[in-house]
Amino acid sequence: MDQIEIIRGVSNVMDALGVSVVAIGVLWGLYGFAKALITQSSDIAYKTFRAQIVRSLILGLEILVAGDVIRTVAISPTLTSVAVLGLIVLIRCFLSWSLTLEIDGRWPWQPPRNG
Repeated sequence: MDQIEIIRGVSNVMDALGVSVVAIGVLWGLYGFAKALITQSSDIAYKTFRAQIVRSLILGLEILVAGDVIRTVAISPTLTSVAVLGLIVLIRCFLSWSLTLEIDGRWPWQPPRNG
């Protein structure tokens, strides 16, 4: 087995891990939502469920970006592939920032609100 195959395998594992994090996060959120519906109002249960999904999406996106970086830098470091990687990273960063803004009500670089 040569180095390219090992690197490709590692990046494929990273992709699978990223997808798994999102899937498990959604399932965990559904479990928590169902449990919270019994003890809390539906509004609080929904907000908790939504926050769980956003957290799992952000973490999954970060892991997927790591897989893309490994694949691009180690396997095909051409100018075109690096430009495509840069575009993918920009889109995923924008998604992460948007999701953080949606849940926390602030941009990631802003200090947390008091209260």
